[in-house]
Amino acid sequence: MAVYGWIGLGNMGGPMTANLVEAGHQVKGFDLDPAACDAAKAQGVEIVGSIAEAVQGSDAVFTMLPKGEHVRSVYEGDAGIWAHATAQTLLLDSSTVDIETSRFCHEGSLERGLKFVDAPVSGGISGAAAATLAFMVGGLPEHTAEAVEHIKPLAGKTIVAGGATSGIAAKICNNMMLFIDLMASAEGSQLAQKLGLDPKVFWEIASVSSGRSWAQQTWYPVPGVIETSAADNNFDATFRVDLARKDIGLALDAGVMTGVKLPAAALAREHFDALIAEGLGAKDCSLIVKNVSPDGTVAGYQQEKN
Repeated sequence: MAVYGWIGLGNMGGPMTANLVEAGHQVKGFDLDPAACDAAKAQGVEIVGSIAEAVQGSDAVFTMLPKGEHVRSVYEGDAGIWAHATAQTLLLDSSTVDIETSRFCHEGSLERGLKFVDAPVSGGISGAAAATLAFMVGGLPEHTAEAVEHIKPLAGKTIVAGGATSGIAAKICNNMMLFIDLMASAEGSQLAQKLGLDPKVFWEIASVSSGRSWAQQTWYPVPGVIETSAADNNFDATFRVDLARKDIGLALDAGVMTGVKLPAAALAREHFDALIAEGLGAKDCSLIVKNVSPDGTVAGYQQEKN
């Protein structure tokens, strides 16, 4: 049995810690949200009152937080991870953050004689619950090898991407591709309907043709076609618009840093910005389908009244 510290018990961290408990490990969890703590406690997570308590005595400490600024804040300071970790503790950040924050964590850990890997995930809330997440791991070889063992109860697939920040680099590129694919599903699904195609039939055609993608298979933005579509639940979030906007922004920032031109990613950002401007940042990112509708209405979405 290993002892895990876990910082961030939200939509991803909650089910991930439950899987560690299910695998027979001890998990000490910390979150500022009482509801998240209550939900994790019901799954067998030991809720602690500070980051220090989560870190002390843990073999590995995961962070799963919304933004880079949150990750930096839990690592720094007298109450942070660095102040309480030992050379034996493996530190893993599974958040989706900017390259600079990941490098900050790698370099700060190395300076203190601590082990750190970037270990972001793909697979969403459903993958977190089913322990089928894909992990992308970056860091020193001896640290990534250790990380792979700790990740096993959570993952369907773990790939060591390379050295420091390579995991988060892979995640940023992957999510950019996801949102571009999502635009294709949004436009294709609506055009197919306007041309008189049955939505289910067209989805089946795309599923065995060159239009197939993970977004088309999992997030198809038309109700009554696939069980995992947010369109069957009034576009309640499986992946929030505002978080998708954050992730596509990370890709565009990386594009500026490297000189790579990313026009499709910029268009995806416009879609998310338009929804956020309407006050829909908390809805599912597949609601970009609303932006391609001739009149702004779309099947499966009922505008909520104030």
